[in-house]
Amino acid sequence: MGTIHKLIEEHGKQGALSFDEDRKIIEIAADYMAYEDAGIGFLYSGFAHVGLPHKRLADDLVWQIETDRAVMIVEPGRRAVRGANPVSVGVPYGSKARLIMLYLQTEAIKTQNREIELGKSLRDWLKRMGIPQGGKSIKDVKEQAERIFRCRISFHFQSGNSSGLINQNIVDAAIFTDDHKDNGKQQFLERAKLSELFYDQLQKHPIPIEEAAIRALNGHSQALDIYCWLAYRLHALKGPTAITWSALKAQFGAGVVRLDHFRPKFIDNLKIALAVYPAAKTEVTKTGVILHPSRAPIAPKIHGIPR
Repeated sequence: MGTIHKLIEEHGKQGALSFDEDRKIIEIAADYMAYEDAGIGFLYSGFAHVGLPHKRLADDLVWQIETDRAVMIVEPGRRAVRGANPVSVGVPYGSKARLIMLYLQTEAIKTQNREIELGKSLRDWLKRMGIPQGGKSIKDVKEQAERIFRCRISFHFQSGNSSGLINQNIVDAAIFTDDHKDNGKQQFLERAKLSELFYDQLQKHPIPIEEAAIRALNGHSQALDIYCWLAYRLHALKGPTAITWSALKAQFGAGVVRLDHFRPKFIDNLKIALAVYPAAKTEVTKTGVILHPSRAPIAPKIHGIPR
């Protein structure tokens, strides 16, 4: 358990705030520790290597992110318009897109079914994750849901002298409900069927994560990516492993031009991620970050899903 968590455990949230520690980190850690629902979420391991953009791109732009282990390309989908050319809806981005993706993958693993009920079920889950159910927030959820279900993703993996390619849609089929208040410009998904290939990869390579952590990180997309990466890597390490700043920038800093601009932002988000992963052992150095073998957020024997 980290220093922040010990302070909260010994002095409570208000007592911990009196110490010379980052207030934001204390509040996130306290939120995580206070959440009583011991739910488990699941994520396809490919997303622990590469992530979606954090900010909106032009609707017709393709997103590409590259690391030493993988390359991911996300192509925006299009919406049909009667009597006119189809319009690009853009690639998914930000924390709400990540939460929707986590919901889909979690439901597929828990139900062992490619068909996912959305609508009220998704809204209820997002509410549990701390997302307000009205106004701009729900409008953003609708937009990200449509972007997710219309996009196409390619994963390119490299291992030694061999490489692999996976081209896939997230879903094979979906039922949309028009939002007449918005003149049909936004649609909400009521039901979706994950593509067979994506579902198969998720079944083979799921990462279990705590819903309490997801909830505490719901507004911090980079910290959520870092948390999922740590959840995937730390428990499998055989010894201390150094990751250079250049490698970290390639994975988490796409769109940031200068390394000296990326470094402090990454450190801030690493602290946020560690606030919801007390068992994680990491060390920031001048050359990068050293990862140390650590207990997984969820023990494999608890979730019982084949690895």
